[in-house]
Amino acid sequence: VTKDPMQAKARLGFIPDRPYIYEKLTGAEFLRFVAGLYGITGAELENRIKELLELFDLSGWANSVVESYSHGMRQKLIISSAFVHKPEVIIVDEPMVGLDPKAARILKDLFREYVLRGNTIMMSTHTLEVAESLCDRIAIIQAGKIRAIGTMEELRQQATAGATGLEEIFLRLTGEESARHASEVLDA
Repeated sequence: VTKDPMQAKARLGFIPDRPYIYEKLTGAEFLRFVAGLYGITGAELENRIKELLELFDLSGWANSVVESYSHGMRQKLIISSAFVHKPEVIIVDEPMVGLDPKAARILKDLFREYVLRGNTIMMSTHTLEVAESLCDRIAIIQAGKIRAIGTMEELRQQATAGATGLEEIFLRLTGEESARHASEVLDA
């Protein structure tokens, strides 16, 4: 990274939780723009754009300006832009924000296949079910500090006393109180 930052950046893709997209471009133009930043052009790029737009049901909107897209469509476009140059690592912030159930499933399947092909995804999410179902290793962060890191099994061992799901593990490892406070509030 320090020796050749441009080459390192070329190996990365990024999916933010709030996409910034040039709204006066069409979806296809935006993907061409992003690919151009990585020096990718030509017939191979056009096929790649077509495949990504089809994957996320955006083909019918490829030539419509992004300002006409819904939030979910914009999110699908920004996801496509992260994959357009075939990076080795994708950094993802809250990947399911704005996605309908079908698109969320497509994205989960895409992430799984991407990792099976030897690539890496680094994900930040508050949706613990997503982290539990997709991640091989999980870091639990509280107040900016890593409290625990490991596989689900390693985190279970750290949490002790029968914690099963990631939510329970998180609550035990961070010392957060469980839902009994909700009951106390409702009874008051």
